[in-house]
Amino acid sequence: MNILMEKKEFSEAVYKVARFAERRSQSLQALSSILIIAGNDGIKMRATNLETGVDLKISGKCVSDGVVAIPAMVLQQIAGSITQEGSITLEHTGDTVSIISGTGKSLIKTVPYDDFPSIPFPENPKNRIVIKGALIKNLFTSIASCASSSTVRPELSSIYMSIEGSVLTAVATDSFRLAEKKIPLSNKGTQGKFLIPAKNALDIAQALPDDDIIMSFDDNQCAFVATQGMFVSRLTNAVYPDYRQIIPKESIVDAVILRKDFENALKRTTIFSDSFQKIRISLNPKKNSLSLFAKNAEIGESSETVSANVSGSALDLSFNHRYLSAVLSLTTSESISLTAAGIGRPLIIKGVGDTSLMYLVSPMNQ
Repeated sequence: MNILMEKKEFSEAVYKVARFAERRSQSLQALSSILIIAGNDGIKMRATNLETGVDLKISGKCVSDGVVAIPAMVLQQIAGSITQEGSITLEHTGDTVSIISGTGKSLIKTVPYDDFPSIPFPENPKNRIVIKGALIKNLFTSIASCASSSTVRPELSSIYMSIEGSVLTAVATDSFRLAEKKIPLSNKGTQGKFLIPAKNALDIAQALPDDDIIMSFDDNQCAFVATQGMFVSRLTNAVYPDYRQIIPKESIVDAVILRKDFENALKRTTIFSDSFQKIRISLNPKKNSLSLFAKNAEIGESSETVSANVSGSALDLSFNHRYLSAVLSLTTSESISLTAAGIGRPLIIKGVGDTSLMYLVSPMNQ
């Protein structure tokens, strides 16, 4: 095999593909490698850790055909060490591959590529929609942090994706807070639902292009196909909890506050939160105000009061401040609304004018 690529193209492709390779695989070297294929279809790079996989097309000149597997970590280090200008040549002979860049030449031992597993693709082509990659990227990166980091309950460490009518809904929860985001679709035929591991979704989000992609899925995997290539993830085989049951259907107090005021008050108050990261929110309809309070026996205490449009009954609730601040990255609305159903009941936060988001956070013991 002999191929020629632009250095920038090579580096960007290596960084995208390497995140799908196994960091360290004691049982199968191919899983920690990048497979480079040169042939009639051009130049491709592939990688998989059996959880996720990628098949990426790369611009370049194919002088002679061939297939080679190279340790991903080595390719990453080389990609990070070369300049972004000029071209780079890969020549494969025997069990080594030469990477020539300018006056420099690296000789790398290859990995047997016969052991490289195939990258599965969803079998049912009917379950597919066309959507902007930028929307999926934003969807995954915004709510993935709300999924559980524990693997004890795999359904909670996944993102629930549901297509009903012409709306794509994504949900993530760790049982303490929950984020739901909706995207309108032009496709009205496909209906279905699946669970994608949150960590897989983040890896795919980092590699997806912004333009149109085809998202398809079956019972075992989902794929995101772009003109540049394909990104695949296995799906979680579990039942997602009926999260709609925990959403309060009534409220005793509602408040609307400027996002900036809430964010600034929250930042100052959290400095004084205790070891449980607890702060108290007080909603006062008589004074049309929202107050934040935190107390730490070792540092001191802080109270912040800001103007808000409050209606209903006065209410005090305590929360983990990290869960409150998380909503600020989910919406760009200038104002946010807070709706509470009472003591011990979840608080619902939305961006005013942003119908795509619903964020729910459970209170702590007072």
